[in-house]
Amino acid sequence: MDFIEQVKIRAAQKKCVIVLPESYDERVAQAAGKITEEGIARIVLLSDGVRGIPGEEGLRQQGVEILDYKNEDGFEDLAGELYELRKHKGMTREQARKLLMDPLYYGAMLVRDHKVDGMVAGACHSTGDTLRPALQIVKTAEGIRTVSAYFLMVVPDCQYGSDGVFLFADSGLVEFPNEDQLVDIAAASARSFEQLTEREPIVAMLSYSTKGSAKNKRLEPIISAAERVKERYPNLKIDGEIQLDAAVDETVGQMKCKGSNVAGNANVLVFPDLNSGNIGYKLVQRLAKAEAYGPITQGLRRPVNDLSRGCSAEDIVGVVAITCLQA
Repeated sequence: MDFIEQVKIRAAQKKCVIVLPESYDERVAQAAGKITEEGIARIVLLSDGVRGIPGEEGLRQQGVEILDYKNEDGFEDLAGELYELRKHKGMTREQARKLLMDPLYYGAMLVRDHKVDGMVAGACHSTGDTLRPALQIVKTAEGIRTVSAYFLMVVPDCQYGSDGVFLFADSGLVEFPNEDQLVDIAAASARSFEQLTEREPIVAMLSYSTKGSAKNKRLEPIISAAERVKERYPNLKIDGEIQLDAAVDETVGQMKCKGSNVAGNANVLVFPDLNSGNIGYKLVQRLAKAEAYGPITQGLRRPVNDLSRGCSAEDIVGVVAITCLQA
């Protein structure tokens, strides 16, 4: 059984409710049917009353909940709640009502109010448009100030990581993380890896240098971040700065970083910036024929995940399953 099938089985056991706001997109509608058919989650589709939902009648018969959200009895109450939440930013009641007409904002309010367990969107919207409501409404988890994104990589026939399973971060959101952001990304990534795989996270703060083999001011945030995470989470295995080969290959790791409890065993790879993180995951995906699941958002109080606009219906199914495990 491959990794994502295991994720689907575990997701089904949680019986989560996930909102998909882009119901008018055929891929989203197809995914809603598949998710319901496989029993992965209960799906709520948001209908704006204007654009049709492909296969709507069949989806209703399957048990998919379709919400004509603009005409819901609770719409005005939610608009008032959004106003109270954002009035310190200058928002008026009318602006809150208008904003709630956007299905992404309405979906984020459902997540915030625990009416659903999570939201998946982005098939028809940019990352900024998808995550803006989450940042304004759902907000960050306790102890985390940085929302970041990761890819879960499943590399076939691989002796490294956890039987070829890795988490790469940040590979989708934070362009040039500073020291504080690297601390948040490392801590959130360790938590995410354990949550999704039920395996111990072993975190490598990647660099072109291993333990002082090079000297550069750009290395200082990486080294300091690793030390701060160690202090905050003394039971977490984390080390850095460390080169990729030393992080994943035991022979190289013992030669370059002897005595490290991370060298040669890392399964969570924290990249120094978005350039390297994004290039890294695409290299592994293409050259090693790895499965890449993401970008998955981490650091929010409740899960909201962004899809690629080039996603398939099956991609949406996988991200919904992962969202259930985050919930």
